[in-house]
Formats: sequence, structure tokens, C-alpha cells
Amino acid sequence: MQLPTDVDSEQIKSFREFLTSYNKLSEICFTDCIMDFNSRDVQTKEEKCTLNCMEKYLKMNQRISQRFQEFQMIANENAIAATKKLK
Repeated sequence: MQLPTDVDSEQIKSFREFLTSYNKLSEICFTDCIMDFNSRDVQTKEEKCTLNCMEKYLKMNQRISQRFQEFQMIANENAIAATKKLK
């Protein structure tokens, strides 16, 4: 039996995070948009709601990632500036 490497562990962690996010999105959009269980067909209104829900969630997630990257860059620049002052 081969022990997982750090790369394998990171890939597994990343995949778990993806699945958690996907499941959360599915649950939120399903709960908000699916109202009629009397038919097997997805109603047009439900489909539009679900697509809108997913789009908003993904755009929000993308925006949060962008802001986090911006914050990280500023923090790194501040750390570099602080180390230069100490020298």
C-alpha cells in the first residue's frame, strides 16, 4: 500500500472542497427554486430560477476569490516593505 503524497493530499482536499461547494449550491438552489413535486418535469419557472441562482452564486464566489487575491497581494507587499525597513 502506498501512502499518499502531499500533492495527492492537496488534490483530495481540493476535490472535497469542490464537492462541498457544489452540494451546498445544489441544496440552496433546489430549496429556493423547486416548489412543485406533482410532476416529474421541471417547470420553466423553476429552471430559470435555478439557472439564475447558480449564476449568482458562481459570480459571488468569483468576486470573493478576486478580493481575497487582492488582499493577499497587499499583505505580501506590506510584509516585503516591513522587512526592507528592518534591514
